[in-house]
Amino acid sequence: MVKGGRWRPRVMDPHIGFENVTVSYGPQPALRNITLGMPRNQIFGIIGPANSGKTTLLKCINRTIDFIGTSSVKGRVLVDGEDVNRLRNVYDLRRRVGMVFPLPVGLPLTVYENVAYAPRRAGLFDRHELDELVEKCLRQAVLWDEVKDRLQTLGTKLSGGQQQRLTLARALSHRPEILCLDEFSIAIDPVTTMKIEDVLLELKQDMTIVLVTNLVQQAHRLADQTAFFNDSRLIEVGPTEKVFDEPENQLTYDYVTGGFG
Repeated sequence: MVKGGRWRPRVMDPHIGFENVTVSYGPQPALRNITLGMPRNQIFGIIGPANSGKTTLLKCINRTIDFIGTSSVKGRVLVDGEDVNRLRNVYDLRRRVGMVFPLPVGLPLTVYENVAYAPRRAGLFDRHELDELVEKCLRQAVLWDEVKDRLQTLGTKLSGGQQQRLTLARALSHRPEILCLDEFSIAIDPVTTMKIEDVLLELKQDMTIVLVTNLVQQAHRLADQTAFFNDSRLIEVGPTEKVFDEPENQLTYDYVTGGFG
C-alpha cells in the first residue's frame, strides 16, 4: 500500500553509514539531511531521477567530493564506524573504496598496466602475483577473452565499452572492501551488462557494492536493499522487493512504475 510517509529500516552495524548528511555546491543543496545505513556484503541500489543526489552520495564515501572546490559536507559519513572526514590517510580510504564512474577514464598505459598500477603502488611487485591478479580482475570485468592477446596495447585504444570494463577491472585491482558503481553499464552492451551483473552477485560475498543506476529494473534484479532519492532527499529505503512492490510513498510508486524519471 502506498502511503505518504518515509519508511527507513534500522540497519544494525552498517558497513557504510550517513548521519544527518547535507551536501551543498556553493548555495545549491545536493543532499539534504540524509540518514542511511548500508549493510555489509550486500548490493545496495540507489535510484532516482537526474540531479537527485545519487552521485554526490557516492563521492562522499571515498571523499572524491573533496575534488569539488565549492562542495560543503555537514554531518557524518561512516565506513566501518569511522568518520571518513576525520581520517588522516584519505589515500588508504580510496584503496578500500573502489569507484567506477559512468564514462571510462583510462590511464594512458597499457591494458596490463592499467590494472597493475594500483597494486604496484601498494607494494606488489612479484610478477607472477601481478599476472594472476591482472587476469582475475579482467575476468571479473568480463574483458579477459577480448584483451588477453593484447595486454600491451594502450588501454585508450579499446572501444568505449571495453574501456569502461577496464575501469571496473582497475577498481577491483585495489581488492576493495567497498565497490561503488555509478551507472557502470551506460557504455556497455546489454549482453555484457548481464554477464557483469552475474559477477556482481558473486562479488558481494567479498565486498559491499553500492549501485547507482537509472535502470530501475537493474536495481530490481540485483539489489538486496534499495534507496529512492528525489530532489536531493531520501524518500524511501528498504528491502528491494518492498520498495518496488509495496512502496510506502506515492513518489516511489510513481518512479518505479515509470510515472516520471
